[in-house]
Amino acid sequence: MLRIAVPNKGSLSETAADMLHEAGYTGRRDPRELIVADPRNGVEFFYLRPRDIATYVGSGALDVGITGRDLLLDSGSEASEIAPLGFGDSTFRFAAPTGAYTDLADLQGVRVATSYPGLVGAFLARHGVTTKLVKLDGAVESAVRLGVADAVADVVSTGSTLRKAGLDIFGPVILDSEAVLIGSGVEKPGTHTLVRRLQGVLVARQYVLLDYDVPLTALEAATAVAPGFESPTVSPLHDADWVAVRVMIPRPDMNHVMDELYALGARAILVSAIHAARL
Repeated sequence: MLRIAVPNKGSLSETAADMLHEAGYTGRRDPRELIVADPRNGVEFFYLRPRDIATYVGSGALDVGITGRDLLLDSGSEASEIAPLGFGDSTFRFAAPTGAYTDLADLQGVRVATSYPGLVGAFLARHGVTTKLVKLDGAVESAVRLGVADAVADVVSTGSTLRKAGLDIFGPVILDSEAVLIGSGVEKPGTHTLVRRLQGVLVARQYVLLDYDVPLTALEAATAVAPGFESPTVSPLHDADWVAVRVMIPRPDMNHVMDELYALGARAILVSAIHAARL
């Protein structure tokens, strides 16, 4: 069976489990379970610490896994990214007391606290900057105030946590991360099916199905508003002057598209959720 590593806790855990469920797999029901077999789908799930998943997959002990791109790169593992999964977004930046540093080169020779020494160290090395990395497991923003570092490298969303600690963001983005599916580099039966199913879940989450009736005279303008993937499905109606149209559109554009179609004369405009897809 295809052996899949899944986060057992943390910010990626619940969404990863939901995504696998939507993809048709049967995961664990008891949060204490560490290994769950799904013989119908030919897979076996191993629930592990997110930080350890890249190591297990990279060693070949497990075939594929779901983890963060940041954790993959920080691990130094031989595992590789197969596909992004569209959740768990995060951005890594440098921060320091206001006015202390303005450019990446200013970090030469200073102490930088981070929970991701592998990731940050590789980034600095690529830019020719040598620092003393201080590894911490959490609360990195307190490192400067407590005197163990001169700057920090951490996950940033709004930056409010860093500002409360008296730190300002500076320098380039270290990494834009998200949840990813990773592999050992050895193709195993079932991997392609897993990838297609997960991509189908992403499509179902990102798109909706739009149906509407429109006069033939406005069909060209209407299909220009919502062209779909290849081409809209157009069907005749009992009234020969009207047609029915079905098309997939991005979920965030839904209301704007409906407004434009209505203005063109479209009526009976309906939106339906997509539960699964293969494109």
